[in-house]
Amino acid sequence: MAILKPFRGYRPPAEIVKDLASRPYDVLNSEEAREEAGNNPYCFLRVVKPEVELPEGTDLYSEELYNKAKENLEKFVSKGYFVRDDKPSYYVYAQTWNNKTQYGIVGCAGVKDYLNDIIKKHELTRPDKEEDRMKHVRITNANAEPVFFTYPQVDAIDAIVKDVVQNPPVYDFVADDGFGHHFWIIDNDDKIRELEQLFSGVKYFYVADGHHRTAAAALVGNEKKQQNPNHTGDEPYNFFMAVLFPDDQLTIIDYNRVVKDLNGLSNQEFLAKLDADFKVVRKGSEPCKPDALHVMSMYLDGEWYALEAKDHTYDDNDPIGVLDVTILSKSVLEPVLGIKNLRTDKRIDFVGGIRGLKELKRRVDSGAMKLAFALYPVTMKQLMDIADTGNIMPPKTTWFEPKLRSGLVVNKLD
Repeated sequence: MAILKPFRGYRPPAEIVKDLASRPYDVLNSEEAREEAGNNPYCFLRVVKPEVELPEGTDLYSEELYNKAKENLEKFVSKGYFVRDDKPSYYVYAQTWNNKTQYGIVGCAGVKDYLNDIIKKHELTRPDKEEDRMKHVRITNANAEPVFFTYPQVDAIDAIVKDVVQNPPVYDFVADDGFGHHFWIIDNDDKIRELEQLFSGVKYFYVADGHHRTAAAALVGNEKKQQNPNHTGDEPYNFFMAVLFPDDQLTIIDYNRVVKDLNGLSNQEFLAKLDADFKVVRKGSEPCKPDALHVMSMYLDGEWYALEAKDHTYDDNDPIGVLDVTILSKSVLEPVLGIKNLRTDKRIDFVGGIRGLKELKRRVDSGAMKLAFALYPVTMKQLMDIADTGNIMPPKTTWFEPKLRSGLVVNKLD
C-alpha cells in the first residue's frame, strides 16, 4: 500500500505568492525564463531555472548553476519569502481552468514506494534529464517543485477535501496565463491522522506528470540512505513532495504531431498509401478535430482530412495497441514516412493540445512543416492500465493542464 505523509512546508506570505509562484522548470526555455523573471525579485524561476541570473551561454549542467539555485533558495528563506509551517501538515491545492476546478492533496510520497513500483510509471526517463534534476535536489537539499500524481478516487478523501475547502484559502489568485490557483492548509490533527490512514489503503499511486522529477527525488533519497550508516527510514530524505489528484477529476488533452516532409512522396502517392490502413475522408479547409478513438485528423496543403483506422490496425485488448499514437506510428510514421524513433528523429515535432488545431495549421502553412496529425486524447483509464501492466507509453502521448505552479510550497530534506 502507498504512503503519503504530512510535512512542514516552506511557503511564501500570501501578499507575494502571485509574484513568487512560477511555471515549472520544464515548460520554458532559458530565454523565456529570463523574460518571465525580469526584474521580479520574488520569481521562483530564480531557484528552479537559476540560469536567469547567470550570463547567457552558461552551461546548464554546471556546478555553478546548481549552486546558484541553492544560494537563491537560501536567500528566499532568509529574506522571509519562504516561512516554514509550525507543524507537519497536508495541503489542498486546487486549479481552475475552463470553468472546472480539480482538487489535489499535497504531501510526501515514499522513496521506497517508487523503488518498489507502488508508485507506477508510464513513461521512460532520459538519463541526462534525470541527472539534471538529481543534481538540483542533491545540492539544494530540497524538493523545490512537486510532482503530479493521481490515484483511484476515494469517497472519504473527497469528503475531507470538500470540508476543508469550505474555509477561505490561504492563497487564491489567477496567474497571468489565466489559470486559477487556490491553496488550503490541513493542520487539524484528526484530519491529518484520517488522511494518512486513508492513503495507506490506496494500493498504488500513478505518476501523471513529472517522471524526471519523481525519479530524481527518489534516487537522491536512496543515495542519502546508502550514505547514512545510522539510517532508520524516518529521515526526511525518505520522502518527496507530490500533489495527488483523484483520477476522476483529471483530463488528459491531446498531444499532436507535425512532420517536415513526405519522405520523397507526392501528395497523391502519400494519400494513396494511407488507404491500406485508413478510411480517408477529405473535410475541406475548416479545422477538423478528432471526436472518437481510432479517428485522427490530418492537415496537408491547406486541407483537413479525417483518418478512420481500419480494424486490423489496432487491438483494443492491448493497453499499448489500443492507443492512436501506436496506430499512427505503426501505420504511417514508420512504414510510410520513415520515422522510426520519435525520441531522436528531427523530422517530427510535437505540439501540446493546449495550443489548439490552429497551431498545427500555422506550423504547416508557414512551410516549416509539411503535414500535421491531431489525435484523440488518451484517457485516465488507458494511462492506468498501461502502468498496471508494466508497459510504457510511446513518447509525447499525454499532456496535462493546468500545470502545477512551482513555489507554493517547498519541502526541505533536512
